[in-house]
Amino acid sequence: MSAQIGTRKKDLLTLFDHSTEHIREILRLAAELKAKRCSNQYSKLLDNKTGVLIFEKPSLRTRISFETAIHELGGHVINLASEAVGIGTRESIEDVARNLERIVHLIVYRTFGHNKIESMARSSAIPVINALTDTHHPCQALAFGLTVAEARGDVRQNVLFAGDGNNVCNSIMVICAKLGHNFTFAGPKGYEPNGEIVKRCREIAAQNGGEINITNDLYKAAANAEVIYTDVWTSMGQEEQAQERKAIFADYQVNSALMAAASKDVLVSHCLPALRGEEITSEALDSKNSVAFEEAENRLHVQKAVIVQQFS
Repeated sequence: MSAQIGTRKKDLLTLFDHSTEHIREILRLAAELKAKRCSNQYSKLLDNKTGVLIFEKPSLRTRISFETAIHELGGHVINLASEAVGIGTRESIEDVARNLERIVHLIVYRTFGHNKIESMARSSAIPVINALTDTHHPCQALAFGLTVAEARGDVRQNVLFAGDGNNVCNSIMVICAKLGHNFTFAGPKGYEPNGEIVKRCREIAAQNGGEINITNDLYKAAANAEVIYTDVWTSMGQEEQAQERKAIFADYQVNSALMAAASKDVLVSHCLPALRGEEITSEALDSKNSVAFEEAENRLHVQKAVIVQQFS
């Protein structure tokens, strides 16, 4: 018998699976939860419920924000060490999911291949939340959406992503398409985001009044940028490529010169952790234009909103 109460199951694997209206509702609820952090009506929502965190990649913000979110909603957290479980070696993903659904109420999974979290979700009757895969990072994108809304309101923005077309880039592109922001990727040739994801985002953006553009010319792309976003040039699992990538991406750094080329009062953000002096300078990350740490805080609030929508 599953531990899940009720029949609804709303996984968060990618933002592709959620309508613009649903994403806006998550952001609205997140803002409410942030404003009433210690006095909202959801503090007992997860009473007698348990969420399990399975992390196969290192984490600071994701782990602590999910632990805090579940705790502040009245639930209990289990950190399940992935090496102890042996997912895919000692025990199949499907069997892990079938066991967990009978004991706990929520699975938060941070892994490598996106197919792994899809298998977890297919095999589980309880909600599964993507805490990062190699292809998508939807919670980071939701935090970005909330941060931009706090700074600029419900106004279309020109968003520039500088660097590597990685999982964070994918998810920022998806939320921009869903919310009608104009999104431009600027990175070295051969490191653009996945073509199929770009195609899907262009179709969604067209329905919401936005555009998706891909270029290798960073400073041309910066000319109308109202928000500049970046991430590390070498993602987890690519460490052996670090020196090669450092040379390839050297001209795509977010710094004061790039900010000066952008719109006045341009916002700057980063999903963190940042390698200061590589993809972004300390001058940019610590500037008055930077909202990276506000976005890091907003991970807590958007993740609480996602959980509240499932259990309320």
